[in-house]
Amino acid sequence: MSTELIVILAVVLVLIAVAVVTGLVLAKRRRVSLTDTDKKSVEDRAKYQAGGGISLSSGGTTTIEPPAHPVEDRTEVDGQPGVGDDASVPRDSEKRDIVDIPLPESVEKPQLDEIEPTAGRLERLRGKLARSRSTFGQSLLGLLGAGDLDEDSWTDVEDTLLLADLGAATTAEIISKLRAELTSRGVRNAEEARAVLRSVLVEALHPEMDRSVRALPHESKPAVVLVAGVNGTGKTTTTGKLARVLVADGRSVLLGAADTFRAAAAEQLATWASRVGAEVVRGKEGADPAAVAFDAVKRGTDTGVDAVLVDTAGRLHTKTGLMDELGKVKRVVEKQAKIDEVLLVLDATTGQNGLTQARVFSEVVDVTGIVLTKLDGTAKGGIVFQVQRELGVPVKLVGLGEGADDLAPFEPGAFVDALLG
Repeated sequence: MSTELIVILAVVLVLIAVAVVTGLVLAKRRRVSLTDTDKKSVEDRAKYQAGGGISLSSGGTTTIEPPAHPVEDRTEVDGQPGVGDDASVPRDSEKRDIVDIPLPESVEKPQLDEIEPTAGRLERLRGKLARSRSTFGQSLLGLLGAGDLDEDSWTDVEDTLLLADLGAATTAEIISKLRAELTSRGVRNAEEARAVLRSVLVEALHPEMDRSVRALPHESKPAVVLVAGVNGTGKTTTTGKLARVLVADGRSVLLGAADTFRAAAAEQLATWASRVGAEVVRGKEGADPAAVAFDAVKRGTDTGVDAVLVDTAGRLHTKTGLMDELGKVKRVVEKQAKIDEVLLVLDATTGQNGLTQARVFSEVVDVTGIVLTKLDGTAKGGIVFQVQRELGVPVKLVGLGEGADDLAPFEPGAFVDALLG
């Protein structure tokens, strides 16, 4: 081999080596580093914290416009398996007459619970969402930290959002905003990537929505709150926990046990009431739920309590039966007083099934707020995004555990921080 040829080969090899080194350096500068030095402690981030207690407001002063539900936007649920734990009451079943609802007999006043104050409650519930963020937040940040994302990488990001139950429409919006923001901001490190992702997710939760619970008296009348939901979601428990919040705020409360079809529902509610010193209006098992609800509101008005919380029946099987009963409860109660709040309790672990429930309930009553329970250990927290988008009403409260005071206000920023870790 000639000397001239050897020189040419040597020059070519040197040029190739220079090009490879230069490429590696540039790629390293573009990559979002996820090393330990770029991340704050996971323990500091995976804590669901809020600035204050549960916000309460007076009803009757604001007209709540029910969300529009065009037929073409709804998911038909007729013929699908039941999502409740009991059979519904057929339309052709024997009609029950309205019965007199005797008030509970006077008994020796039990020792009342010491209720934790609502202010700072989130601080005492910190870390409840640690398991929720493990797959969701870390997976997303890991993908976004891989540098310039190709289409396959964006597909992985989309799959991660879908697996967290954000839904196709919400996921598409978030992907579009993420791509635009990452490009326009020229993200170069882990903190910038996390900030962009957090901003986009919080915006998707509409932090401007009013999340106060309308459970304060107005015009010398008690606030009337209906609590609806499928059996097993924590509906009756949520009613009891909300009563504790109001009592801790110095308010007087009356509970209406209108879930007359489920065995022991009234006893369960009476137990919650006895622990906080609230009165319960209940009827015999199988009594007309609308009659119980009506008498509860009437009793609350006559005695001048601040709020009447009505626990409604929760056996959902189809769009008929119990849904008809719930609509009747609403109509009958409104003959006595305006309903200020309709809280729909959903189990966060049910995912799409919970969304189906939300659609059905919203067709019967004008849902004004969502309570998400069992958020303490689920990776399905994305249902928050879907429910708000579908119904156009805010998530107001979240259940973060089985404790009597584990009911907390929902704050979009705190929720996203807990998900991302």
